[in-house]
Order: sequence, then C-alpha cells, then structure tokens
Amino acid sequence: MKPRSFTYHAPTDLEEALGILAADPDDAKVLAGGQSLVPMMNFRLASPAQLVDINRVPGLDGIETVGDRVVISTRTRHIKVQNNAVPGPLGSLLRRAAAHVGHLPIRTRGTFGGSIAHCDAASEWCLVASLLDAEMTAVSLARGQRTIAAADFFQSIFTTALEPDEILLSVSLPALDDTWRTGIAEFARRAGDFGVVTATAAVRVVDDVVTEARVSLGGVSEVPFRSEAAERTLLGRPLTEEALVAAADAAAEEVDPPSDTHGDAAYRRDLVRALLPRALGEATTVGA
Repeated sequence: MKPRSFTYHAPTDLEEALGILAADPDDAKVLAGGQSLVPMMNFRLASPAQLVDINRVPGLDGIETVGDRVVISTRTRHIKVQNNAVPGPLGSLLRRAAAHVGHLPIRTRGTFGGSIAHCDAASEWCLVASLLDAEMTAVSLARGQRTIAAADFFQSIFTTALEPDEILLSVSLPALDDTWRTGIAEFARRAGDFGVVTATAAVRVVDDVVTEARVSLGGVSEVPFRSEAAERTLLGRPLTEEALVAAADAAAEEVDPPSDTHGDAAYRRDLVRALLPRALGEATTVGA
C-alpha cells in the first residue's frame, strides 16, 4: 500500500515548523527519521494531511552535558547515541541500549526523539527514559516550552502527553555518577526486532549495599513498566545472585502482561524472570 495524498513541508526554522502544526494540529505529523511514521503511513495506520519535515531546522540534534544532566536533542540519530562520549554508567547504558535498536540502516536514520514521541511499549529509548525518570521538553506557539516528566509523558500505546501542535525538543537524563550501575537485557525473535520483553536496571551501590534501585520493563504493558516491587526488593541488599533472583520473581508477579502471537502472559513472566537477573548482572560490574 501507499500513503494517502499529503502536503509536504520542509521548514528551515523552528517557528515556521510550529506555525504549520498550529494551523492544522489535528491533521499534521512531524517527520524526523521516519522509521516508524513512514511505514505506518504506507499501511494507512497514520494518514496525516500535512507532513512537517524538521530535518532542515537547525539546533535539534546533539548530546550535551548541562550541569548534572545529559540532554539529548530530539533529532539525534540512534547511531550517534550508540557512539556517544558520555562518561560513566549513563554513557554505557546508552551504548548498550542503542545496540538493540533495529538494524544499522535504521540506527543511521532513525532519531532518539522520534522513538520517544512514537511511544512503542517495547522501545529501548522509552524504557531508558522511564528507568531514569527523564524530563521531556516540548514547545508550541500557543504555550511556549514546557517540561514533562517521564511518568506523565508515556500514557498508552503510541500515545504521549505531547499536544498535536507541539514538537519534542529534547530529553534530559541524569548524569549518573560512579556509584550507579546500569544494565539492559532483551529477548527478540530476530536480531533487530523489538524485544518480546526487555529489562533495564539502574542501581546505586554504596558500601556494597543498594541505596537506590530502578527497574523498567518493556513488552509487558502498554507503556514502559516501572517495577516498584523489584525496586523495593533490591533496596538495602548487596547485589548477590539471591537478590537478583528475588527481584526478578517480584517483578514477574507484579506485571500483568498481554498475550499475543509472540507469546502469552505466562511466557512473558518467564522472560521477566530470565532477563531481569541478566540486566542486574550487568550492573554488578563496577562502573557498568
């Protein structure tokens, strides 16, 4: 199939792009990498009348450290995130997560912000944003800039807190110091596919004891799932094999995953039990 007819816009500054969205907010879509939007348009799962290509708008790509935060601009390609020079546990997690994103051509063209805005429940970048309590900055002509916490941003499958006339400008993540350790583990049917289940973890270890814990799971709900049960299980304990297994069991009991052609709910719970210890196992390496 092919997309329905649309008007293509290639604005050269942000105000122009926002103006086009403001003129027809309910029937316009932003195009950056197009790795999700274009296939959806070809299948007519999305049929915008206005396509706003932001690739010529300056200032929308790059990774920079601002104080104690790392800010990733919306049009930053996956491959640039994979090759990032961010030091410490955050840089390591970004590189590991990026390696799971599609195939090389997709990573070369697709964008970090586009993946966040698309909000696929199995997206590695949505998981990372959820895991680290990211802050999303969006802008519109009507309201100017606003910041949205990850917990409020991801609402349901393919649905975020972005308004139709807004553009996602950047995603801000905490620059984790060396007391933090991170990990990711994913099971996919084929290399490059979205994970059937993906587990991400970030733990802060002081004097060999977990003082903060974050666990986010993909493929088990409509949005990235923060497992409070797993996080509570880890707190105050050393990262022993027993603790990893206990956290995985707690997470598997807490989730209510869907059943589909890739696996039923019980299968996904078993994957949580298998994958979360692997993600946490990566985090047992100092500086991971």
